[in-house]
Amino acid sequence: MDNSMDKKRIGSADMLKYNICFIRRGDEILLLNREKPSWMGCWNGIGGKLERDEQPRESMIREIKEETAISAYELHFKGMVTWSGGGGNFGGMYAYMAEVDGHFSYETPLKTNEGILDWKKIGWILDEHNIGIVSNVPKALLAMLQDKGCYDHHCIYDNGQLTRYKPSPIPADLEFDDKKREKYFQKYTALTGAVK
Repeated sequence: MDNSMDKKRIGSADMLKYNICFIRRGDEILLLNREKPSWMGCWNGIGGKLERDEQPRESMIREIKEETAISAYELHFKGMVTWSGGGGNFGGMYAYMAEVDGHFSYETPLKTNEGILDWKKIGWILDEHNIGIVSNVPKALLAMLQDKGCYDHHCIYDNGQLTRYKPSPIPADLEFDDKKREKYFQKYTALTGAVK
């Protein structure tokens, strides 16, 4: 996850441009250590940018295939991870969990075009002393693991540091309903003082 990928002023019609997925195998999550900005050198979920006219789930399935070649999983929409900071900056991504069988064989570490894929123990990811993980991952991932609902995991940054995390429940049908998403994002237009 990232607080700098999509810094811009938003209008109410804008949608999130990115997605993120945490692929779970028992007590492990498949993470990617990216070789490119942003969060270069930090462990993060699998994901990327939505293509033009692509729906969030469709994009997530494509990104999982492109980044991991994994095809056997159950994909669950978990909401979104959004962020804001000074100057009306806003960004975010649609968030997913994918479950693979506990005996699923996928050898890591694996070097890819994006970076290095590796299975990491959930306890390692969530450890408060872990500085090798993207800053908002532990908070949002813990909530995704503990609750079956969908949330807007909103993160507030000050000078690049995560200062506040505020999860808010959202309806699951936001994943498929463009009009509901547009209406939902109107609250961020007001919150960030964004210019329409």
